[in-house]
Amino acid sequence: KLCGYLQKLSGKGPLRGFRSRWFVFDPRRCYLYYFKGPQEPLPLGHLDIASACFSYHQPEAGAAAAGDEPAAFEVHSPGGAVTVLKAATRQDMTYWLQELQQKRWEYCNNLDAAKRDSRTSPTPSDFSKGLVAKDNPDLSILSQNASAERARNILAVETSPTDLVGEQAASQPAPVQASAINFSLKQWSTEIKNSMSSLRKGNNENRKSVFYTTEEWELLDPTPKDLEDSMALEEKRKHLAEGNKGLTSSAFPFDFGRIPHKARRPLKDMIGSSKNRTSSDSSPTEWCSGNGNRLVSELQLKYQSQQEELEKLKKDLLSQKELVRLLQQTVRSSQYDKYFASHLCEGVPKDTLELLHQKDDQILGLNNQLEKLNLEKDSLQQEVKNLKCKVGELNERLGMLMETIQAKDEVIMKLSRQLSECEDSTSSQSGAINSPTATCTNKELQELDRLRDNLQGYKTQNKFLNKEILELSALRRNAEAREREWQAKYTSLEAKLCQIESKYLILLQEMKTPVCSEDQSPAREVITQLLEDALKAEPSEQAEQAFFKPHLVSEYDIYGFQTVPEDDDEEKLVAKSRALDLRSLSLTENREISTGVKWENYLASTMNREMMRCVELKNLIRSGIPHEHRSKMWKWCVNLHVKKFKDSAVPGYFQTLLQKALEKPNPASKQIELDLLRTLPNNKHYSSPTSEGIQKLRNVLLAFSWRNPDIGYCQGLNRLVAIALLYLEQEDAFWCLVTIVEVFMPRDYYTKTLLGSQVDQRVFKDLMSEKLPRLHAHFEQYKVDYTLITFNWFLVVFVDSVVSDILFKIWDSFLYEGPKVIFRFALALFKYKEEEILKLQDSMSIFKYLRYFTRTILDARKLTAIAFGDLNPFPLRQIRNRRTYHLEKVRLELTELEAIREDFLRERETCVEKRDLISDDEEDS
Repeated sequence: KLCGYLQKLSGKGPLRGFRSRWFVFDPRRCYLYYFKGPQEPLPLGHLDIASACFSYHQPEAGAAAAGDEPAAFEVHSPGGAVTVLKAATRQDMTYWLQELQQKRWEYCNNLDAAKRDSRTSPTPSDFSKGLVAKDNPDLSILSQNASAERARNILAVETSPTDLVGEQAASQPAPVQASAINFSLKQWSTEIKNSMSSLRKGNNENRKSVFYTTEEWELLDPTPKDLEDSMALEEKRKHLAEGNKGLTSSAFPFDFGRIPHKARRPLKDMIGSSKNRTSSDSSPTEWCSGNGNRLVSELQLKYQSQQEELEKLKKDLLSQKELVRLLQQTVRSSQYDKYFASHLCEGVPKDTLELLHQKDDQILGLNNQLEKLNLEKDSLQQEVKNLKCKVGELNERLGMLMETIQAKDEVIMKLSRQLSECEDSTSSQSGAINSPTATCTNKELQELDRLRDNLQGYKTQNKFLNKEILELSALRRNAEAREREWQAKYTSLEAKLCQIESKYLILLQEMKTPVCSEDQSPAREVITQLLEDALKAEPSEQAEQAFFKPHLVSEYDIYGFQTVPEDDDEEKLVAKSRALDLRSLSLTENREISTGVKWENYLASTMNREMMRCVELKNLIRSGIPHEHRSKMWKWCVNLHVKKFKDSAVPGYFQTLLQKALEKPNPASKQIELDLLRTLPNNKHYSSPTSEGIQKLRNVLLAFSWRNPDIGYCQGLNRLVAIALLYLEQEDAFWCLVTIVEVFMPRDYYTKTLLGSQVDQRVFKDLMSEKLPRLHAHFEQYKVDYTLITFNWFLVVFVDSVVSDILFKIWDSFLYEGPKVIFRFALALFKYKEEEILKLQDSMSIFKYLRYFTRTILDARKLTAIAFGDLNPFPLRQIRNRRTYHLEKVRLELTELEAIREDFLRERETCVEKRDLISDDEEDS
C-alpha cells in the first residue's frame, strides 16, 4: 500500500506554506488522496495521477550533497494546475516519484487493455471473487512495446523507502514543518536566485543530456572527448589530494571521520565560512611540524612491525616447549612399562596384566587431560589479565580523547575569534599573510566537489525526466490509437443506424400504398426482413476492431443470465425488447454516474478506517452497489451477520464439513444432485454438468446439510447459493447461506412443513390490506389468492421473478438490512403495477397477469423509490408482532390437520373399501 507523509504547499498570501498531510494511493481510480492525518475518515482532496506528469528541480550543490534534507517535487495536472509536494528526504522523494510513475503506467495500460463497458470496472484488479469475476471476456491484455519497456528499465532509478513511507508510518508523528511566513521569505529569496542564475551567460552551454528518440528509443552516448575531460579532471583531483597529505596530517593518531570522498583539509577549512580567511596555516613552522609528524608516523609503523615479530617468536617458543613436554612424557611412560614388565609381571596371569595395562593407559590419558586443562586455565587467566589491561588502556585513551576534543574545541573557539578579528582588518594585510598556494588548492577542491555533486544530481534528474518523457509519449500514442478506434466504431454504428432508418422509411412508404390483398403486400416482405434482422445473432467482433463494444444486446448479460430465449420467436422479440429498454434506461439516466461517484468517495473515506454500519452506507446500498464493488460489499455484509458463528467455529470449518460430506453418505445428497441442473438453467454458469458453478453449488449445499441436519436440504436453498456464488467464493457463499437461513429467516422457514414461510404469507396479506387497500379489495372481490405467486418470492428472495438488474439491487439491501427488505419490495412490485391490475376484471386474467408482470418492471430506480419511500413507515417490530400472532394460528391449524390425518389413517385401516387409498407421502416412501 503506497501511503505516507508528505508536505503539501497550500494557502494564499503570507500564510502560504507547506503543511504536513497523509497521502494514500487508490489503485482503483489511480487517485492520490490526502488526509489531515492517518486516522481522518474523509479526505481533503485528491490528485488524478492517471492524467498527471511529474518533475522536480535540481537543488544547489550544498543541498544536493545532503541527502537527508527535504526535497520537493511537482505534480502537473490537466489545465495547468501544479501541486508542490515535499518529502522528508531525497530518498523518499525518489521513491514516491518512481512508484507514482509505475502506478500510472500500469493503470493506463490496463485502461487500454480493457474493452470498457459502463457496467464493468475499468481496472481488472477489482474483480477478485465469484463466478462473475472469472467470467470477464471484456479483458484482453495488449502486447507492450518491447523497446519502450527496455528503455524504461534502463532509466529506472530503484530506491527503497524509509520509515516515513508505508503503513508503518501511520504510527509515527508527522514530520516537523517550518512556519508559513519563514517559508514565504525563503521561497522569495530562492525565486530571486533562480531568476538571476537563468540570466547568466554560458550557463547551459556545456551540459550534456541523454534523450531517447520516439521511434527507436536509442541511447545517445556522451562523446569520447567528454569522457577524456572527465578522466583528466579525476586524475588532477587525485594528484592534488596526494600533495596535501602532509598538510592535513594531524598531531593526533586518531581519525575523526572526515568525509571519505573529499580530500582532507586544514582545521580552518572545516570550521570556517566561505569568505577569505586570514591565518598563518601555511607558514614555515607548519611545514616543519608536518615533516615531524611524518617522521613520528614512520617510527610508529616500525615499532608496530617489531611488536608483531616479537609476538611470532613468543608463539614459536610456546610450541617448542609443548613439544619437549610431550617427548618427556613419552620417555617416562616407556621406562615405566619396561620396569613394570621386568620386575612385577613374573607369575601374574595374562588377564590381570592386560587389565593393569588398560588402567595404566587410562591414568596416562587422564593426566594428559589434566595438564591440558591446566594449560587452558593458565591461558584464560592470561587473557583475562590482558583484557583488563586493554580496558585500562582504552579508559586512559578515552580520557585522552575527551581532553583532546576539549582542547580542540578551545582551539576552534580561539581560531574563530581570530578569524573574525582578521576579517575586520584591511584586505591588504590579509593578502600579505595568506599563502596563495594553499588558498588556490582549497578553492579548486571545493569547486571540484561542487561540480561533482551537481553532475550526479543532474544525471539522476536527467534519467527521471527522460523516463517521464518516454512514458508520456507512449501513453499519448495509446490514447491516440484508442481515439481512432472510437471514431471507427462511431462511424460503423452511425452507418448501421442509417441502414435501419432507411428500412423503416421504406416500410412506412409501402404502408401508404393501398393493396388488394394483404398477402401480396410488399410491406409484408419488408416486415419479414426486419424481423429476421432483429432476431439474427450478432457477429463476433474481430480482435483488431475497436476496444469498446457498441452496447448491443448480447446473448448473456454481465451476470451470466440468458437475455434472449432460443425457442419461440415471439418470446425472443419480447426478451430483446426488454433488454434494449434496460439498456436505454442505463444510458439515459445520469443517476448511475452520480451513484458511482458517491461510492468511490465513500470507499476513499474508508481507506484509513474500517467500514461500519451507518445511515450513509445504508442509503448507498439502497441505491445499489456498483458491479465492481459488489463482491467486497457482499462479503463484508455476510461477515457482519455471522461474526459470532465464525469466531466460535474451528479453523478450516467449511473444509471439514465438505470433507465429511464427501466421505460419508448424506440423506440430502440425492435430492441435491437432482436439483443441481434445475437451479438456474438460464445462467451459463449452471447450464451444464461441466460448468464451474455446478461443482461449487454441490460443495456448498453438501457442507450446509452437514452443518444443519434439521433442515438438511430444501428446494430453494440451491437458488440462494447459486446467486451468492456469482459474487462470492465457496466458503463465503456457505456463510451467506448460514446468514439467510439461521440469522435472517425465522425457524422452520426451510423445514419440511415450511412453517415460517406460511406465516410470512399471512403477514404479507395483513400488510397488503394496510398499505394497498384498493388492490387487496380487488383480489378479495375476484377471489384471487396472490400468495400462490408471492410464496416463491419470499422463499428464494425473488430469484427468477424479476429481471437480473433489479434482483441484485434487492439482494444488496437484503444482505445489509435483513428480511424486512423482502416485504418492502414485494409490496413495491404490486404498487408499481397497481393501476394495470385494477383494470383487469376477471380472476383468470388477473392470475395470468400476476405470473409474469414482475418481468415487465425494468425501472429499478422507481421501484426502489417506492419500496423505501412511498411505503414508509415500515417498522420491523410490527412484522415481528404479526409473525408471533400468525405463528400460533398456523401451528394450531397444522395440529388439527395432523389429527384429521391420523383419523383418516385409522378409518382406512378399519374400512375395507378405503384400504387401497394411499397418500402422496406414502407413495414417495
